[in-house]
Amino acid sequence: MRSTRSTIRSRNRLRLAGALATALVAAGVVTGPAAQAGEERHGKPPTLAELAQRHGRYFGSATDNPELTDRPYTEILGREFDQITPGNGMKWYATEPEQGVFDWSKGDEIVDFARAHHQKVRGHTLVWHSQLPDWLTGREWTAGELRAVLKKHIQAEVRHYRGKVFAWDVVNEAFNEDGTYRETIFYKTLGPGYIADSLRWAHEADPRVKLFLNDYNIEAIGPKSDAYYRLAKELRAQGVPLHGIGMQAHLALQYGYPDTLEDNLRRFSRLGLDTALTEVDIRMELPADETKLATQADWYRDVTEACLAVRRCVGVTIWDYTDKYSWIPAFFEGEGAALPWDEELRRKPAYYAIREALGGR
Repeated sequence: MRSTRSTIRSRNRLRLAGALATALVAAGVVTGPAAQAGEERHGKPPTLAELAQRHGRYFGSATDNPELTDRPYTEILGREFDQITPGNGMKWYATEPEQGVFDWSKGDEIVDFARAHHQKVRGHTLVWHSQLPDWLTGREWTAGELRAVLKKHIQAEVRHYRGKVFAWDVVNEAFNEDGTYRETIFYKTLGPGYIADSLRWAHEADPRVKLFLNDYNIEAIGPKSDAYYRLAKELRAQGVPLHGIGMQAHLALQYGYPDTLEDNLRRFSRLGLDTALTEVDIRMELPADETKLATQADWYRDVTEACLAVRRCVGVTIWDYTDKYSWIPAFFEGEGAALPWDEELRRKPAYYAIREALGGR
């Protein structure tokens, strides 16, 4: 496997020069007859989604409601991808802003967009420690009270979107980096059993939807991913309806590539679980330069190839497709340029690396 991937990498590095040149054409640095000839020679290429479908995978993007007013952005979003994840519109603060008062408008808007463009939707997310409404975090709950609130929220949302989403990130970011449980309102009040209960309640509300646990920094084999592996084995042994593990894959060049990603995907598959790369972006310390963009392209290629190499890795979703709407600069000072399209919606070397990994040109 390593020698084969090395050969592929060498061949792809030879192609990278062409990808960089094409990116310069897209950026307007190279123009004129040569650029036009390249477009005419290749004609209309298949989209990332179409290339992924040849492998039985999807290739998706996250999006958010304010972005849907940007027509150039939505034209690419609707054309290039076959799967959508709402970045915020299905989170608890948006869907139940007051206790027992539900607002599905933001999630519905994204579902409607996806349906209009023949895209499937990943539900994100039912149970998370962040972006909770004040009514939930601003008081103390007994275990019985919180259990009832949690069950009602999960089942109301899953029922509303029954038949409209293909999978749910049921519990998001349940563990710390060392593999201990994160001290969330749910864990502190209900104990670790809240995870199994959440999965059971979601399954009751929609027996056909795929149910995932989702987290960051679990791409490589290590304490945090080991914790998910142990939990997944326990849940499966208990007959809890867990169908997959979502690896967010928010990566950063300065911290190194997760070399055990493929092996990690494979070990979860051996448990009978699907896997997915759910929130991929690959940030760098700014300013971006040709070397960083080339390394980023290699990483996007490797991430895509890792999913293709493991039968039960069902697809890849990038966390929005353009730097124009990336969350990175607001959360990581001095970092960014994390996505395959730049802020002007121009394709970067990473885009062409993904295409090559999927078998396109």
